[in-house]
Amino acid sequence: MATGRKGSKQTPAPTSAPATSSDAGGDDIVAIARGLAAAVSDHGLTELIIETPDATYTVRRGGTPVVMPTAVAMPAAPMAPLHHAPAAAAPVAAPAAAPAPVVDDKSHIVKSPFVGTFYRRPNPDSPEYVKLNDKVKKGSVLCIIEAMKLMNEIESDVAGTVLAVLAEDGAPVEYDQPLFKIAVA
Repeated sequence: MATGRKGSKQTPAPTSAPATSSDAGGDDIVAIARGLAAAVSDHGLTELIIETPDATYTVRRGGTPVVMPTAVAMPAAPMAPLHHAPAAAAPVAAPAAAPAPVVDDKSHIVKSPFVGTFYRRPNPDSPEYVKLNDKVKKGSVLCIIEAMKLMNEIESDVAGTVLAVLAEDGAPVEYDQPLFKIAVA
């Protein structure tokens, strides 16, 4: 998708895509978008941003989204559709939402209180805090979530048996993401 963010003036098309129309206005932006989309496709890029004093052009190609751990989760803002979308740009596929774990009447889900990195042990040489089928008491440490260089112990808020570990060790977790499923005693 190509968008002009600043200003209203159009810049001439890049050298890789000559302008196809002498008509000023919408046809120039289409020629620029096609040229940028061709450059993205030819060079195997996923994103190209061209900034000029008059406008900023951004072209993104769909594919596998790159997930990078961040300290703060930001919701993705939908992009405004472009009336003259280039044919070379592939649509971006939305990532499939993970199915919510099935919760029965006697189980409890411990969720992440904030965004961070999930760890099942205090350090790499130590045993895990809890394993499957372990009995836990209210207040027992289940894991650590590292957020902003601080190691935060997450405690069980119920007594019971660990039925499932719902997060991967060393993986980033989001606010309110399920971490453990515990059968309440």
